[in-house]
Amino acid sequence: MNIVANWSYPTAVKMGRGRIKELADACKSLGMKKPLLITDRGLAPMAITQTALDVLEEAGLGRALFADVDPNPNEKNLEAGIKAYKDGGHDGVVAFGGGSGLDLGKCVAFMAGQTRPVWDFEDIGDWWTRANSDAIAPIVAVPTTAGTGSEVGRASVITNSETHVKKIIFHPKFLPGVVICDPELTVGMPKMITAGTGMDAFAHCLEAYSSPFYHPMSQGIALEGMRLVKEFLPRAYHDGTDIEARTNMMSAAAMGATAFQKGLGAIHALSHPIGAVYNTHHGMTNAVVMPPVLKFNRHVIEERIERAAAYLGIAGGFDGFYDYVLALRAELHVPANLTAMGIANDRIDELSAMAIEDPSAGGNPVKMTLENTKKLFADCF
Repeated sequence: MNIVANWSYPTAVKMGRGRIKELADACKSLGMKKPLLITDRGLAPMAITQTALDVLEEAGLGRALFADVDPNPNEKNLEAGIKAYKDGGHDGVVAFGGGSGLDLGKCVAFMAGQTRPVWDFEDIGDWWTRANSDAIAPIVAVPTTAGTGSEVGRASVITNSETHVKKIIFHPKFLPGVVICDPELTVGMPKMITAGTGMDAFAHCLEAYSSPFYHPMSQGIALEGMRLVKEFLPRAYHDGTDIEARTNMMSAAAMGATAFQKGLGAIHALSHPIGAVYNTHHGMTNAVVMPPVLKFNRHVIEERIERAAAYLGIAGGFDGFYDYVLALRAELHVPANLTAMGIANDRIDELSAMAIEDPSAGGNPVKMTLENTKKLFADCF
């Protein structure tokens, strides 16, 4: 079954195998003449990245690459990226890769024309209005994993290298003008990354669905996103060359990030500080803390999860859904808890203080306090 589609919600999305060939046209449609392709160090030498650069070069758009990007990108990577962008005389960004390459690429396009420091645009109140929106460069996003959904997101997560706190930098124009979702780019993902990114997509959908805010469109997208993960993540995990499964997981990833405009919750509020302090894989960390968070929120979300379970074809209401999550984690070899992930439980106070300050905490169905968050963290070990 060959899936090909063009969507303009939430932005222009070109979905289907082989569509990386359309990269140069996508750049030109946004007025780019000299784009800078930004990705992470691991992806830079790989064939998929070189193919993308070939497409740009053959179309007369040059061959420029910046790949000095950490797994959890920070302001130092950002400064280096902005310098490469300005020194090269570039007029747009191709953000290429998983969450780190996408987030940093988007942030370079955003910050290259600003005069204020990046922390002035944190996702607090209306801080985004401080930006000169006319100075934001156009962005084409090309995801190579199926998880973060950053390709359709209006923010980047940048880690402050001094405080080790992950900050969400937000502006509506972070949303890329064109997204190319070519499932062939994800075929080479290692099993661990397929599992971690896939569980990230599931966490986005689950938290958006559970969040108390009113946004029925997001709610519907989140529900179908969970169904796609349930049906296709095990297939993609067990057979990385299953293009139908890879395509549907790319859809689920984009749906998760579209849905979480409604809000996230404690899964992400816990995962962000753990990732910032211990440099763990974000999606895998989400998967590890997911069951304790489900229990934590149970008395508020039980009825809602019963409806989701029915839609997903899971018997047994909340308990059935909870058991399904445990079974899925086991199938994907997700560590049983944070201890199994190799993390000591000696910094719970510090992590809890960071968690309740995280922007995701505000979307949790149960209000997170320092006391109940400490207990929740303890339950994750």
